[in-house]
Formats: sequence, structure tokens, C-alpha cells
Amino acid sequence: MKELFNLAGKVIVITGGGGVLCGTIARAIANMGAKIAIWDINEQAATQVADKIKSNNGIAVAVRCDVLDKESLKATKEKTTTELGEIDMLINGAGGNIKEATTSQDLPFFDLPVEAVQSVFDLNFIGTFLATQIVAEDMARRDRGVILNVSSMSAFRPLTKVVGSSAAKAAVNNFTQWLAVHICQNYSKDIRVNAIAPGFFLTEQNRFLLTDEKTDELTARGKAIIDHTPMGRFGQPEELTGTVIWLLSDAAKFVTGVVVPIDGGFSAFSGV
Repeated sequence: MKELFNLAGKVIVITGGGGVLCGTIARAIANMGAKIAIWDINEQAATQVADKIKSNNGIAVAVRCDVLDKESLKATKEKTTTELGEIDMLINGAGGNIKEATTSQDLPFFDLPVEAVQSVFDLNFIGTFLATQIVAEDMARRDRGVILNVSSMSAFRPLTKVVGSSAAKAAVNNFTQWLAVHICQNYSKDIRVNAIAPGFFLTEQNRFLLTDEKTDELTARGKAIIDHTPMGRFGQPEELTGTVIWLLSDAAKFVTGVVVPIDGGFSAFSGV
């Protein structure tokens, strides 16, 4: 079993690795012996994650990267391969939402700025698409690799208010399945493409929707989520790591084209 889940020596890139969820994933797989490249537009956040890994005797580099800029991605890949070696696995974690693309009493759907919705869609989907283009080309040349995308509950059941991120994550799901088939049929049957779909975890991107900014109490939306989650709570970031390690490792060697919910039962519950 240890060999099945072995990630020792693998070079793994995590876009958006400076964030709460992806930073936790980065530290977990570094503890498995992987070499981690933290790609994030926030270089300070990426450096903090990398420093934590290195303080625990892990191997990590932090590189500032804009996943919407192809030249930035190319330069980041070159720096990563120079410092750590050829990339074995890619986790597309860059994403998120913003208030300006979220409907509210003060901002009805009809007044949503198209630029805000476009920016959310681009970050979540186009950022995944471009990073995969840049990294997976080398995987195709080497005839092996793993791509793991980060989707969302909003891809399965479009959530109220978050129109841009719901559409983008639905596109990530579709892209995951499409790419899994395309890669196998055209390049290599030893390159797998999957995704995880986290349920509700408190992060900086969604905290303003789930908790009151002044009191830190649950909003009506936060309460509704808890009521519709059979386990009755938000997830802890560490609870993503087991599924991630499984999908990256040879334990999932015959798994490709799937999106795995990690949601405390939210997607299984009808509300009745």
C-alpha cells in the first residue's frame, strides 16, 4: 500500500498554491516526499507556503506566476524545471470569486459588470486551460503525467449569487472529461486527468458570503449550506488531502476523467 500511494521524488506544480486550500494540499504532498512548486500571482503567499514546507525538511520553490499570461507560465515552468526537474504532476488550483461578480440586494443580476464576471470566468477556467497547455505538452513528450483540476459544488448544482464562478467551474468539469479522453486518444494512455470538487470550506474568497463580516456569525446562506450538508459542518482544508493523494498516486492508475466531490454529502442531499 505504501508503494501504491508513493509520491516521493515527484515534481508537482500547484497553481494558486499560496491560498488556504491549495497551501494545505501543498504541505500534505510535500510530507509524502514530493518536490513542490508553488505558482501564485501573490509571491509573498507562495513564499510563505514554500517556507513552511522547507522548515519541515521538505523541498519547495515559490514562483510568481500569472496563469492568464502564457509568457509568464512559460517562464515559470522553465524556472521550475531548472530548480526541481521535469514536472510530473500539475494541480490547477488557481481560482476564486469576487464580490463584484456576485449578485446581492445592492447588485442585481442586471447590473453585474461584465468585466467582473469575465475576470472570474477567466481565472477559474482560462487559467486552468492555459496552465495545462504549458505543462501538459512536456507530459505528452515524456509519455506520463497527472493533471488534477479543482472544481466546485457550483459546477454540479449552480449556486445562487455566484453566476460567474458557477459557469466557470462547470466548464472545468467539462474540460476535465474532454481532456482525459483527448490525451488518451492522441498522446498517451499514461497521462491521467481528474478533478476534485470541494464542498464548503471557509476561505478568504467565500468568507464574505458565509459569515457576517462584523460578527463572524453564519449568514443565512451559511446556515442554509450547513442545513443541506448531511455532516452538518464546513470542511477542514486537511480533509481534501487524502483524495488528492489518491488521485495523484498509482493507487488511481486506472482512474481518469472523473470529478470527485469532497463535500460532506452536500451533492447527495435533495434537501428533503
